[in-house]
Amino acid sequence: MAFLSSPVSVMRPFAAAGTRAVLLVFLLLAGLLPAMADAAGARWVASFWPTAQKAGISRSVYNSALGNFTPDPDVLAKAGSQAEFVKPLWEYLDGAVSQKRLENGRDALRQYGRQLQQIEQAYGVDRSVVVAIWGMESSYGQVLSNPKIVKNTIRSLATLAYQGGSRAKYGRQQLIAALKILERGDVDARHMVGSWAGAMGHTQFIPTTYQAYAVDFDGDGKRNVWTSEIDALASTANYLAKMGWRSGQTWGYEVELPASFDWRHNDSGKALTLDQWRKMGVHRVAGRQFPASNDTATLYAPAGAGGPAFLLLHNFKVIKRYNNANAYALAVGHLADRLRGGGDFVSGWPRDVRPLAAAERAELQTLLGRRGFYSGTVDGKIGAGTRQAIRSFQASAGDIPDGYASTGVLQRLRSGR
Repeated sequence: MAFLSSPVSVMRPFAAAGTRAVLLVFLLLAGLLPAMADAAGARWVASFWPTAQKAGISRSVYNSALGNFTPDPDVLAKAGSQAEFVKPLWEYLDGAVSQKRLENGRDALRQYGRQLQQIEQAYGVDRSVVVAIWGMESSYGQVLSNPKIVKNTIRSLATLAYQGGSRAKYGRQQLIAALKILERGDVDARHMVGSWAGAMGHTQFIPTTYQAYAVDFDGDGKRNVWTSEIDALASTANYLAKMGWRSGQTWGYEVELPASFDWRHNDSGKALTLDQWRKMGVHRVAGRQFPASNDTATLYAPAGAGGPAFLLLHNFKVIKRYNNANAYALAVGHLADRLRGGGDFVSGWPRDVRPLAAAERAELQTLLGRRGFYSGTVDGKIGAGTRQAIRSFQASAGDIPDGYASTGVLQRLRSGR
């Protein structure tokens, strides 16, 4: 029924005859469809009430939050989106650690310096990391004033619960948690805002995470991640601490790899001590030294031999508990380092190389299979098996066997070389 949003296209074929009749039908339908949506929403609200009641939600809170519910079409569109993300990591980092974000982050560190010091003392989490997450999640709260981005949390979660698709279970679970927050009185339904998927406030807590880890640090009796920057920052620090943050330690180090490096270590996921990595010829960039410690680290070289390499420590995994993506955790760690006065990465990124699209990744696997290097599933997903096949092909061609799925590798396979 999407065509009804364009009355001109509907009316034009009938302009010569019966225009008034068609116009009347159109106006009736235009008025009927919202009413049908309202009725369906009301039926869903009535059907969900026993679940909310069983969870301890009062009728007054329930009616106040959901009494006028209609599904948000924008949330439905985003929930159904299956976009192919092919932005290179270095472009993502350019945006995440932009000059503007650095300037605003340094301003935040100065403005909230006393409170951030107290938060760091209370939870043992580096204040620069906490502020970096704030910058990543909401640009230090700036997006919360953008009505094109900010959604009402109750309506968003109710929409996900209502639509019945793959996100319905998540929507129901988070909606109950959000209603419990309203029941406690930390915020009212109108001011409970966040992303279309229900992540809330300055540092984007989903309701269940909020329930478990949000804190009242400013002492007003409410855990307020929407308008109290201090509560939001302290809640983030508390979450990271509970996830196992190791106080006084960093997230990782940029390193240089020897020419003879065994690139299988980039896939193994095996943690070795810093001393073991040193004995393999892995060194920190710019002549810096590893600290004397028994820390263990894993290797991460996201662009293969053509870009920076990192040894990732335990705290990198803790950052990933906030968002389970290496790119996100690398951005947070790097932004935090820059906010403390550190410089950019020493090694450059291969900016003349673009990531392979899904169809190209599947073609890469197919061509590797034809050459006898790959026997796995052709699914366009570059996992350890595909990277090992690429390494074998690269070694046979006399290239550095870094296992990186590049356009260069694909072109060589296409050419039969």
